Amino acid sequence: MVTLTALEAELLEVAGAVPDPELPVLTLHELGVLRAVHVRAEDSVEVELTPTYTGCPAIEAMSLDIERALHKHGIRQVSVRTVLSPAWSTDDISAEGRRKLREFGIAPPRARDACEPLLIELGPTRTTDPVRCPHCGSADTELLSRFSSTACKALRRCLSCREPFDHFKEL
Repeated sequence: MVTLTALEAELLEVAGAVPDPELPVLTLHELGVLRAVHVRAEDSVEVELTPTYTGCPAIEAMSLDIERALHKHGIRQVSVRTVLSPAWSTDDISAEGRRKLREFGIAPPRARDACEPLLIELGPTRTTDPVRCPHCGSADTELLSRFSSTACKALRRCLSCREPFDHFKEL
């Protein structure tokens, strides 16, 4: 376990409060992509950030937003380093983040046991482990498209209330 200095903990909180550019209802902390903040000198820090997937176009916007937040907090030099290992997983989304996704109308990824294999849906079929509708809570939903507004989300429809909704895919 890494011990943070008081300043690193403070700056981690500041950087973690930055909203995700694609899902502004979530902070980078709630999304689980902010890995660490290291103080390198009196007013110089390095931030470790893991994208939700390799090549995620939002990583640049996240980096700039973190830099702005930390500059505003009085840090003169900020470098944001992309860290690919360990890879980000939907298991990294906090409970608060999952709650916010649901309230925003996006079905959060299903929580899974670390030993459970990841199953990927390949067509517009219902699954045996259903995705619940964030509007009415029904488990009677279907996959319409593996991709939605972002590569991280799939498009689904509730067969009870007939409303379409995004589902944050398990990664």
